[in-house]
Amino acid sequence: MIVLKFGGSSVADAACMRQVAELAREALPQAPLVVLSAMGKTTNGLFAAAKAAETGDLAGAMEQQRLLMAAHRKAASELFDEAVPEALDGTLTELFGELELLLRGVALLRELSPRSMDAIASLGERLSTRIFAAFVGGAWVDARTVMRTDNVFGEAAPQQQAIRILADQHLGPLIHVDRIVVTQGYIGATEEGYTTTLGRGGSDYSAALFGAVLGAREVQIWTDVEGVLTCDPRVVPEALPISELSFAEAAELAAFGAKVLHPATIQPAVEAHIPVTVRHTQKPRGRFTTISSEVNTGRPITALASRGPITVLTVSSTRMLAQSGFLARLFEVFGRRGVSVDLVATAEVSVSLTVEADVPLRPLIQELASFAKVEVHEGRAIIAAVGERLKSTPGIAAQLLSALGDINVEMISQGGNEINLSIVVQVEHTHEALRRLHRVLVAGIR
Repeated sequence: MIVLKFGGSSVADAACMRQVAELAREALPQAPLVVLSAMGKTTNGLFAAAKAAETGDLAGAMEQQRLLMAAHRKAASELFDEAVPEALDGTLTELFGELELLLRGVALLRELSPRSMDAIASLGERLSTRIFAAFVGGAWVDARTVMRTDNVFGEAAPQQQAIRILADQHLGPLIHVDRIVVTQGYIGATEEGYTTTLGRGGSDYSAALFGAVLGAREVQIWTDVEGVLTCDPRVVPEALPISELSFAEAAELAAFGAKVLHPATIQPAVEAHIPVTVRHTQKPRGRFTTISSEVNTGRPITALASRGPITVLTVSSTRMLAQSGFLARLFEVFGRRGVSVDLVATAEVSVSLTVEADVPLRPLIQELASFAKVEVHEGRAIIAAVGERLKSTPGIAAQLLSALGDINVEMISQGGNEINLSIVVQVEHTHEALRRLHRVLVAGIR
């Protein structure tokens, strides 16, 4: 069997859903499991309704609910040429009734707990999949019966062993050739039955998890670009789709700013040795990217990615010269405060490292200042050059620095896995740096 995941832009309206339906029907000989996101901007609308209710603005919340209901009923009406099946009509009424009850409860208490927010947010996927399953005549499965998670609402962690058992019970018997099975991405449930969401990139993660536990031949991620590109096309218009990408390269690119994939999407497929393909919903015969664990293209550099703004901290102390355990003490501070570090570069008496721009700096710096001098440089960006043969290709670093010309490089770090060479520049130079690097290193090598 195969898994086909479609994001919000792919199911934004009736026309988009018709396109998705055609792709799902074409996959019938491969026993497809279709994993859908919420329609278009539905999740944003649900969050807006919940926030309005939290402030006591019930009228505003109900207006958001009305707009969402109108959009979904319009899509259903257009798909079925005005004759919406009675069963589907009743289901939509029931789901919007559930939403109204949740919003009224939030407005009454003036309290929006993470658990309540997840219950509200789940309505988007439950609505889109009900409409789509009815349209294609497929089997509808509530993902919450399969996607078992912990109880960290808003960012729940899936429990893969439990998911494997539940998938065998609830999905396995339904999946076979000539049947479309439809379920939701992004949502799950605790052992007690409370609705959860997986957080950012959750629908891709759901698809990879379902594919892993069901032993899929392939997980297809359908989106609005022709695969993973050599750079952000909004910055570098001449960026090209990459035909093959290793899991390691994909994870590095995603971690450093590539927008197509979330890093967590990759892991379940890596462990199950299942290839992931990234495809364009509106160009199904176009180019796409295949991501697998055994790709060896021989490219020194595969793609560029960037992330910013970030902050660079330089921690200096002469005690580093003769004192063992200094780095352990340094990173213990970051670990205890839950601050993630991306890049690290060391010198004789100093360590430079990067953190996200929204990290609470004051308490962190105060603690570090008790045993070292701390310099803070905000408004920086990381640019990552990623490629399987990066380290083994002579002269790449020289080409990189030469291509940047008059753009000052403040920090250089070679990734521990040897396929990522990252530099730090001022954030306002990011786009120009990417264009120069893509032109000289990526376009030239390809």
